[in-house]
Amino acid sequence: MNESNILTMLVLVFGVSTIVVFLLHRVKVTPFIGFAVSGVLIGPHGLGLEAHVADVELLAEIGVVLLLFVIGIEFSLKNLMKMKKAVLCGGGSQVLLTIGLAALLFYPLLGMSKALFFGFLVALSSTAIVFKMLAERGDIDSPHGRAMVGMLIFQDLIVVPLMLITPLLGGKGGDLLQLGAITAKAAAFVAIVLLAARWLVPVMLHQIVHVRSRELFITVIILICLGTALLSSRFGLSLAMGAFLAGLVVSESEYAHQAMSDILPFKDSFIGFFFVSVGMLMDVGYMLDNWLKVTAGVAVILLIKAVTGAGAALAAGMPLRTALLTGLGLAQIGEFSFVLAETGRAVGLVTGEPYQLFLSASLGTMLLTPFVIKASPGVVEWAVTRVFPRRFRSLGGTGRQIFPQTPSGHVVIVGFGLNGRNLAWVLREAGVPYVVLEMNNDTVREMKKKGEPIYYGDGTSREILHKLGIREARVLAVAISDAASTRHIVQTARRENPELHIIVRTRYLAEVDDLKQLGANEVIPEEFETSIEIFSKVLDFFSLPRNVINDYVAMVRSDNYGVLRKIDLPRKRLSELHEVMEGIDTASYLVKEGSGTAGRTINETRLRAETGSTILAVQRDGKIHRNPPPGFTLKAGDTLVLIGKRGEINKALEYLETLNLP
Repeated sequence: MNESNILTMLVLVFGVSTIVVFLLHRVKVTPFIGFAVSGVLIGPHGLGLEAHVADVELLAEIGVVLLLFVIGIEFSLKNLMKMKKAVLCGGGSQVLLTIGLAALLFYPLLGMSKALFFGFLVALSSTAIVFKMLAERGDIDSPHGRAMVGMLIFQDLIVVPLMLITPLLGGKGGDLLQLGAITAKAAAFVAIVLLAARWLVPVMLHQIVHVRSRELFITVIILICLGTALLSSRFGLSLAMGAFLAGLVVSESEYAHQAMSDILPFKDSFIGFFFVSVGMLMDVGYMLDNWLKVTAGVAVILLIKAVTGAGAALAAGMPLRTALLTGLGLAQIGEFSFVLAETGRAVGLVTGEPYQLFLSASLGTMLLTPFVIKASPGVVEWAVTRVFPRRFRSLGGTGRQIFPQTPSGHVVIVGFGLNGRNLAWVLREAGVPYVVLEMNNDTVREMKKKGEPIYYGDGTSREILHKLGIREARVLAVAISDAASTRHIVQTARRENPELHIIVRTRYLAEVDDLKQLGANEVIPEEFETSIEIFSKVLDFFSLPRNVINDYVAMVRSDNYGVLRKIDLPRKRLSELHEVMEGIDTASYLVKEGSGTAGRTINETRLRAETGSTILAVQRDGKIHRNPPPGFTLKAGDTLVLIGKRGEINKALEYLETLNLP
């Protein structure tokens, strides 16, 4: 690469990508798809810039290395253990089911080796796109969000073994003895990396951090990433595996979060180049001439992935609704499928027309992902209520449960996350009866052992709500992250119990009106409750009277938070109050045994007349006497709380000491 080629390539990539990503953003298409479309436009099959393909591919390879490095940091060994069921059971089932179903479909056309390899390609979903969509929609902590994350983690982990197996399928990997040698070298390399994670890297990073140079810290982190990736290639393994292990190494240190925040900008930029490189490989002419094949390929991939994703979620014990949302969310080809495809192309497993068909169909699935995820709640709602028989809606449960016997006058809590747990604790302390409904099997089992009245089930099910006594309940509190399920629960509960008081937690203000229309009595949007807390604290700092602040809070909540945009605060009065309170301070003073203050009334101390400060309260024997009258007699052991300007407070402390003098 000479300087002219580099600059020309960078200007073209960034210039075209800026325009394309901006335009596609208007229709809610993720930027990664914009980069791929940019690659199509500037590639050899678009504007014909074939000379720059190698340059872009080099930067794309760095992007893949950085992506796996960040994934290794995010999903440390500790995190993997916490999510072991979703990762191993859900992810393992999804990959095996997809490979098996895809191989079965492609075997008559391609033969066993190539069919299995296409199964490898189809099994992987897009970590970058799905994570971004989940984060934008606030669904990462939802049941289907957690299921998707677990499966994506497994897919990212399984990439390395699949890359080792691919040469064997292409007849270029040698015999079982050579495979054993590669496995032994991989095990030795992993052992070396893990020892470094335990002993070498934490010490080194500790010394680097003490230098207090952010530039040096970033340099060392990139060195660990690229150096480990290069070392893995020397062991005959992939750069990707080395980068992932390097991420695991850093994740075990106390500087993991800082390292990730410093690397993320580099990762995002280089991943853009990765998607550009994928687009440059695509033949637009082939797509136009074979649009029927491409459309069929997209449909087959979406169907396979949706079915196997949902099946894997059911196998992991998730309810039908969550399983269907998970399957639709993962129904696309992933970025690592393209990395794997390059390995397969090198050993002759995928070439020519099948390769172009795979690229075209894959990009199609990725383009459709934002629209599929957006439409999936409505589609799943229709499928669960209209397509699947009622007996199938309990799939994925924990088996037979003994529900509470005809409860009444109780609170039903749907969701046992942070909000649900806090509510349950308060109700328990207050002696208010309640039952909890949760869709996380592990949480249900764990909390049942602790005596919680918690049950597994889907709150959208009318039968489940009946078993929890929804008709006899007084309050329903919905505290889950799934907006579609929340709406359905509110609608069902209101239909079953018109007198029920329904309180709903939602993420966004835009959902308030819909939930109110469906029957919710109170809707609490997180984003505006946070705003209320912030403005309350700010107004309190400026010494606005507490009752006035409470009036503003009540005003905001009374109109479904709509008034928040129209509040007209008394600016002049507020600033005047701040000027009045500016410099006001408080201090405490202990009345000691034998002190001249002991035995005197407040009036007799003449504290206010002599110093200008006031005794705001007196603490005596663990009891607080607020605003004590002038005739209040002080005793040894009392703690006086003084208020006044800073100079007056200092003068008061000195004055009280002089009362002790003979």
